[in-house]
Amino acid sequence: MSAPPDLARPRTAYIALGSNMGDRIAWIEKACHEMDARGIRVKRTSSLWETEPMYVLDQDRFVNGACEVETTLEPLELLDALQDIERALGRKKIIDKGPRNIDLDILLYEDLQFDHPRLKIPHVGITERDFVLWPLDELIPHKPLDPTRPWRDIRSYRNALPASKTPITTLTPLTSHHPPIRACDQSRKTHVMAILNMTPDSFSDGGKNPIPGKDKTDPSSLVETVRSWLDAGASMIDIGGQSTRPGAPEVSLQEELDRVLPAVRLIRENFHEPVLISVDTYRAAVAEAAVAAGADIINDVSGGSMDPEMLPTVARLGTTVCLMHMRGTPATMGQLANYPDEEGGLIASIARELLERVRAAEAAGVRRWRIVLDPGLGFAKVGRQNVDVLRRLDELRAWPGLQGLPWLVGSSRKSFIGQVTGVPTPRERVWGTAATVAAAVQGGADVVRVHDVREMAQVVAMADAIWRY
Repeated sequence: MSAPPDLARPRTAYIALGSNMGDRIAWIEKACHEMDARGIRVKRTSSLWETEPMYVLDQDRFVNGACEVETTLEPLELLDALQDIERALGRKKIIDKGPRNIDLDILLYEDLQFDHPRLKIPHVGITERDFVLWPLDELIPHKPLDPTRPWRDIRSYRNALPASKTPITTLTPLTSHHPPIRACDQSRKTHVMAILNMTPDSFSDGGKNPIPGKDKTDPSSLVETVRSWLDAGASMIDIGGQSTRPGAPEVSLQEELDRVLPAVRLIRENFHEPVLISVDTYRAAVAEAAVAAGADIINDVSGGSMDPEMLPTVARLGTTVCLMHMRGTPATMGQLANYPDEEGGLIASIARELLERVRAAEAAGVRRWRIVLDPGLGFAKVGRQNVDVLRRLDELRAWPGLQGLPWLVGSSRKSFIGQVTGVPTPRERVWGTAATVAAAVQGGADVVRVHDVREMAQVVAMADAIWRY
């Protein structure tokens, strides 16, 4: 056994996360919270992967992941702390490798080779387990398990695994009442997100939706609108109180809150669990108030860049966040649509800049499994650049560092559709929008954000039938 490291400074370790009982994702999130509370700082997480059980096969499917932690505990002390967390969360070991609500294992600890009756580092099962190698490949793909054999890194072991009989998939939780997004599942259904703009100046439906309770407005019409969307096939409602059309003036924080919160409360009170509520905002204060009022998802067109408190806020709230690609602000983005070939061109630039936002979110404490991405059609992209993004969406999904994350695509009624089809009025761009929605599904989108819900839900149903299952 090599000598323990100098403990004068914090050390980096990698911890396996697993659960196959109850609310599996919630147990893993509780375990991460417990580690943070005990001074074992969770710095980064992998995606969460759903896999078939190994060894003891007569049990439910597992959710597995890994996290990078910073700790001053020596290996056996760290093991004691993790086992204490398992006990605190109610784990009872009945069958070895059998069902458990939470499972925490030390995979790696710096470059230490450690051999003790209670603990072996690197973990003895790493090289044969896809549910360990896939998460580690996201975090440290080029780290060798044995420093004396640097050519055998995590990715080489992952690539050497035989193909799984049941392909594994990432899971992105939305709420405890809805199944997660399964971004790698080829048979998944595409979510339809209905746009509910509570603004007087949005580019195609400004002023259409009166604010509930304002000027004695009857809220029943808004309730019926939402009900018709849900009946048509929508599963998400995206509420916005600040127009992000090019050149739109910024409203005050209070005005945005006054527009958004009544709609969130009205929908939550009338529909309870069956509907997922997203709030389209780049302000942390709006995000926090909206989640307190019943919102499930924060949809930030700036990817967390316009308000420095946004990413720490969604991290603290534990809310799933959509990070969209945009340059500048809605007022300036139209002048920032240059993507030179010498810098990789359009797709490489979007991927690189989204990867920066993912890293910023992780640094703020957002779990990777709580991140959705959006290529930002119409935002710092003009004309046929948007067509190129749709055509090459599969490349973005496969980009190193972005694999396994779900994607939201919002093309509905946008100006590039009018330019291609010759239809100047946004509300009349239904057919052009339909083609872009079908292209988004083919390219791998998990969520499409639309105005014309009934028509686009039918497009999604047909596109899913062709390309998904």
